[in-house]
Amino acid sequence: MRKAGIVLPIVLALVAGGMAAVLAYSYLKTQLTGRQAELMPIVVASKDLTFGETLSPDNMRIVKYPKDSAPKGAYNSMDSLTGQTTKVFLMENEPILSSKLSSIGGGLSLLISPTMRATSIQVDKVSGVSGFVLPGDKVDIIATINSYGSANEAYSKTILQKIDVLAAGEKTQQKSDKVITVQSVTLLVDPAGAQTLALASEQGKLNLVLRNPNDTDTVIVTAVNSDELMGKKKVAPPKVVVQKVKEEPRVQTPAAPPPDSVAILRGSSKNLVTPAMGNEQQVNDKRPK
Repeated sequence: MRKAGIVLPIVLALVAGGMAAVLAYSYLKTQLTGRQAELMPIVVASKDLTFGETLSPDNMRIVKYPKDSAPKGAYNSMDSLTGQTTKVFLMENEPILSSKLSSIGGGLSLLISPTMRATSIQVDKVSGVSGFVLPGDKVDIIATINSYGSANEAYSKTILQKIDVLAAGEKTQQKSDKVITVQSVTLLVDPAGAQTLALASEQGKLNLVLRNPNDTDTVIVTAVNSDELMGKKKVAPPKVVVQKVKEEPRVQTPAAPPPDSVAILRGSSKNLVTPAMGNEQQVNDKRPK
């Protein structure tokens, strides 16, 4: 009797614990099932993308997003995005939205104003200001040629100034037996500037010089060669160009002859005589005989 009184509470406690465990398991399973049902696939960028890039399976992937938190304009399939072009920068794992895609041409072309051109150059991290050149910056471009002219000297010259940077990014490429990282910078130039950059990039090395965006002065800088660098020749200081409005030359109009004057011709000379009013005798005396 005494043993039965001890065992019964233990049995009841075990039954209650089992029922609590079953209820807890059922609750957690229901919560997890509900959460899974509220998730939906969203296409995101698999790496950092600049504008003007064409989307492909290599730079996209699908992740699960809570349905209530899915951004407006998101895509749930990569097939509908393949071949489209970005018009803004996208960070890794950022959802790709319809508002971030270009419907006409490439995204970069939308930033090019009429009569201007976009061209890209490759620079290393040092000549690219250690990678600190960003879209929206203004730069000057210096070309350095190691062998130029009959003296076969090295020259360095500022070839373009106040150039807008449209895009900048790093990429790897194979050079000999090494894999190197280079920086590609896209610049906004006029057609003449595009030709200058094309020739300079083939003939020598290009360096970017970062400048204050509020600095609008154009500086005349003569080319520097090896002798000037070593102090054998003096380098003229740079001059700031100040545009002045040219004054138009004044046209001098001849003075009108006095009223009531008489022209007297004597040989090759011409004299103007103003007769006195009311005294015709004086006029007659001054007429040529």
